[in-house]
Amino acid sequence: MYNGLVHAHSGLRWIAIFLLIFAIIKFFSGKAGNKTFSPRDKKTALFSMIVLHLQLVIGLALYFMGNFPGLMKERGMGDTYARFYGMEHILMMVIAIALITFGYSSAKRMSMDTKKFSRLSYTYLIGFILIMAAIPWPFREALGASWF
Repeated sequence: MYNGLVHAHSGLRWIAIFLLIFAIIKFFSGKAGNKTFSPRDKKTALFSMIVLHLQLVIGLALYFMGNFPGLMKERGMGDTYARFYGMEHILMMVIAIALITFGYSSAKRMSMDTKKFSRLSYTYLIGFILIMAAIPWPFREALGASWF
């Protein structure tokens, strides 16, 4: 089961990245073009957030099933692998998802469309940057990750 969750978490990352890029482009173009905030824009923001929350749930299951807190305690902060998976990855992802959730929730209550687009575009962009920085990319050799 653990191996299946690892593959689901890794594969779902590509869907989350695609949805975030699509949403960010859509929100910035809506802001720049003074467009009206349509139900389609709301769905784009919502689906992106749902996929990220699903990623978070799978990630938390992997975090506790893989005993990363114990690994970090055992190896210490000097070990790159234990520090990244035990602290850096999860902390940055939770912050990014919380920021995106805040952006969605606060934009939902705004009345002006330009403010909605502005709030969504900046919170999703900052969250996206945090997510991209916290992904264990294959070129980070000490983390032992793959493209899928």
